[in-house]
Amino acid sequence: MKKAYIFFNCDEDKSLKSMNITYNTKVFKDTKTSRKMLWKYILTQQESGAIDIDNLEKAEKAVTEGDPCKASEYMKYGNIVQMDLL
Repeated sequence: MKKAYIFFNCDEDKSLKSMNITYNTKVFKDTKTSRKMLWKYILTQQESGAIDIDNLEKAEKAVTEGDPCKASEYMKYGNIVQMDLL
């Protein structure tokens, strides 16, 4: 099954109720190009002050080469969720 990833702005606890699909509407496929786009989007969130990433290097590696959801461990006020595509 193919995968996709959605970045969510959220509260510090990453509670489901704080993740709003009508606000965070960008979906990124599980491809090299799309993962790079996801990382660029995450950086814009960091630069705007919407999220705080405590280890940029590890977060980038998780998004571009590993499991993008693991990058959430390094984010405050941000979370990546995996979705299965039909």
